[in-house]
Amino acid sequence: MSTITSKILIVEDDREIHELLAAYLQKEGYQTTSAYNGEEALSHITQTEFQLLILDLMIPIIDGYEVLRRVRSIQNIPVLILSAKGEEVDKIIGLGLGADDYVTKPFGLGELSARVKAMLRRYTYFNNNPQDNPSSVITHGELGINLYTYEVTSRTGKKMLTAKEFEILKLFLSNPSRVFTKSQIFRAVWKEDDNMSDENTVMVHIRRLRTKIELDPSEPEYIQTVWGIGYKLGEVEH
Repeated sequence: MSTITSKILIVEDDREIHELLAAYLQKEGYQTTSAYNGEEALSHITQTEFQLLILDLMIPIIDGYEVLRRVRSIQNIPVLILSAKGEEVDKIIGLGLGADDYVTKPFGLGELSARVKAMLRRYTYFNNNPQDNPSSVITHGELGINLYTYEVTSRTGKKMLTAKEFEILKLFLSNPSRVFTKSQIFRAVWKEDDNMSDENTVMVHIRRLRTKIELDPSEPEYIQTVWGIGYKLGEVEH
């Protein structure tokens, strides 16, 4: 992947952090655009195609939560939340609204760079390398995902998935008979080290995914809970 073509929108009102982050990412070869409030961020989003959005939650005029809601209604680009709000409930809300990752301040530039590279690598691969896949759609009964558009089709209709939702559903569809623990899902989708796991993050994404593909998310047919273990793909009725 050529990082020079990857455009990143940085939305952060702390100018010292913003300038440090922009300088570091530019040194890494990325193109960056700056926004210091939510109104500027949404203006840039509607005018320019970005490959990644780095978003602070506590920004003026329009807060980060609302920016995320509006972005998710029109685009499916990866979103990395960068925030001083480090409580578990803040992470759950941010991820529940459609963010793909959440980094708490203070942060290390090395760790942030690794997360940025991983998110861009997955996003770029599925958008630029369709020839590497034998089929554009994986199906399971009435459920199907498009490998290139990140769209899912089920009895609820056609919906757009975020990158993480897509990876989770693809994991299940590629392994229809397997039961996955939350730790296994986290390692497979977030590509973290074996000693790292965030089960709450997985639960939030599963819950959000169910709202998109299940007729009744409280009684899921596709992504079923295996109590005490994890999750599995529901069986198709013949």
